[in-house]
Amino acid sequence: MYVPPAFREDRPQAIHALIEAHPLALLVSTGEDGLTANPVPMLLDPSADVLRCHLARANGQIGELRAAQAAGREVLAVFQGPQAYISPGWYASKAEHGRVVPTWNYLIVQVRGVPRVIEDADWLRGQVGALTDRHEAGLADPWSVGDAPDGFVAAQLRGIIGLELPLTRVTGKWKASQNRPAADRAGVIAGLEAAGDAMAARIPAPEQSQ
Repeated sequence: MYVPPAFREDRPQAIHALIEAHPLALLVSTGEDGLTANPVPMLLDPSADVLRCHLARANGQIGELRAAQAAGREVLAVFQGPQAYISPGWYASKAEHGRVVPTWNYLIVQVRGVPRVIEDADWLRGQVGALTDRHEAGLADPWSVGDAPDGFVAAQLRGIIGLELPLTRVTGKWKASQNRPAADRAGVIAGLEAAGDAMAARIPAPEQSQ
């Protein structure tokens, strides 16, 4: 991924926060037919620097993941955070000289690691339970895996394969108008806020240094 210095994000806490807030990753691997990409919800264990997830046993990508594990070859997980079109009409510099163009702001994290395919039933039960608890938390009437009959849960677990992906290489890119003058950033914030876009909160305030 192309990351100019102004947009590089290396803080582990910021990267972990984006992954936890936007856990549906695009999991990308390679095989004989080229690239395969599947959206997969992932759970981050920051203490172990590892992502955990599961895929349907019938998913053809599992063969590619097994091959990558055997070869020590990395796969890629992409986490896309807030994003927004940025109009040059929002820039103060448009009125000053007119030398402005549209762009796109976004926050993104790419994780590369050698996958570990897991078929252990206890591991799968724990992973599914942890993922469910994470996303049911805060609901008025949270559902848990234990609410379903044991036999049904066991049958469902036989239909999935687990995956661990270590955070071997992590790249964070926060493209949030950091390279623009303070007056332009103020205009971007105002434009996004008027549109009700959450990306507004990600733009450095005009008083902050670039």
